[in-house]
Amino acid sequence: MVDNKVSVTDAGPSRKKINIEIPAETVAQSLGLTLDTLLTQAEIPGFRKGRVPKRLVEKRFGGAINQQAKEAMVSQAYAKAVEDHKLRVLGNPFARDLANSEILPGKPFTFEIEVEVLPEFDLPKLDGIPVNRPLIEVADAMVDSEVTKLCIQEGSLDERTVAEPGDYLTGTAEMTGPDGKVYFQSEGIVVQVPPADKAPKGMIVGLVVDDLSTQIGLPKPGDVVTVKTTGPASHENEALRDLPLSIKYTVVRVDRIIPAKEDDLVARFGLADAPALRAALRERMEARVKIDQQSAMRMQVARYLLEETKMVLPQRVTSEQAARNFERRRMEALYRGVDPVAIEQQIAELRAASAGEAVRDLKLFFIVDKAAEGLGVSVSEAEINGRIAQMAIERGVRPDQMRQQLIQSGQAASIHGQIREHKALDAILAKANITDLSLPDFNKAIEAQNQASASKQML
Repeated sequence: MVDNKVSVTDAGPSRKKINIEIPAETVAQSLGLTLDTLLTQAEIPGFRKGRVPKRLVEKRFGGAINQQAKEAMVSQAYAKAVEDHKLRVLGNPFARDLANSEILPGKPFTFEIEVEVLPEFDLPKLDGIPVNRPLIEVADAMVDSEVTKLCIQEGSLDERTVAEPGDYLTGTAEMTGPDGKVYFQSEGIVVQVPPADKAPKGMIVGLVVDDLSTQIGLPKPGDVVTVKTTGPASHENEALRDLPLSIKYTVVRVDRIIPAKEDDLVARFGLADAPALRAALRERMEARVKIDQQSAMRMQVARYLLEETKMVLPQRVTSEQAARNFERRRMEALYRGVDPVAIEQQIAELRAASAGEAVRDLKLFFIVDKAAEGLGVSVSEAEINGRIAQMAIERGVRPDQMRQQLIQSGQAASIHGQIREHKALDAILAKANITDLSLPDFNKAIEAQNQASASKQML
């Protein structure tokens, strides 16, 4: 059997172009195999299954035969090229004009694929990194704040006739571009009228709008408002980047959250009294503080890795890369017990951040992936189950419910990546020079690091 002709060239930072020529002999074999398979399955009136004449099958199903043979050849040739050239591919390949190309008997078939690959770079020294550990105590005021937040989360909805700042709107949304093309359309979209402490900025359909309160006003059920904005430069949908957008929002109902009473929470959770409620919340907050403490140290390791690693990265982040970045951030917030509404607010703000922030996240992904490989980090099924159970405790649900929620939201696969990232950073932390600081001193140290980083970027 004649081998494929394969050439691999650079297509830009962290991208490779693979040109593959499949010889005529292989094309003929693939077409023949596909036809033989179809002969055993084809059903045409007047003929028994598997008894249709070959010429009739070729005439009736020629296009399908060509397509199936092409898909099989491309898949096999691409997989072999990646293996032979030891390409460390990320995400899905992009084949230019492949859908319009045809394979012909007696002719070789040539196609071109672009892939995103791990960039080549050297890791910095991983021993003795200076890291500050914040010493955080759960004060009574923090517990009071948690009780207030829980009262809101467990509160009831009071339907209103006219919205006021802080109220929640439920309605239908349609987002279009300047040419009228619809990019998003859905019912049940919830929008909060920006409260006084956040106005005029607000969020709608996952986008931060700087003057939302001005544009949306104080509507009532039945009102139709139009919000104008521009697609974020880092949006995971590349078609929306820097695109003028118009969001038509039809208000169906207006609700205000009426916070639950503390005594109601005591009864709802089957506790003895208010002190028991606060004791339970304190215990949960102390567990969360440990997570926050570890996250703060991981962030310092991440900063060090970013500043000390030289790497050539793409000038722009692709839609797939952006989606991966956002999913990493979403899972991290979920792990830390952040409220789901606040998580989506963070993601919306991340979309609105500079393109440089998205590239920074991509760079960190590459660095930690290489560090994890070098440190021999692996993830067990027990660790995945433990992480899901931990998240379930934060959400106040059973582990099986948490798992189902993750599966339904498409986030289950991200658990493995998050644990692997955390274990890699923790392995580096185990070799770090750690200094314990009070929370005020820790905040001062972080601010000094931020200023130093900003100064480096200006040089």
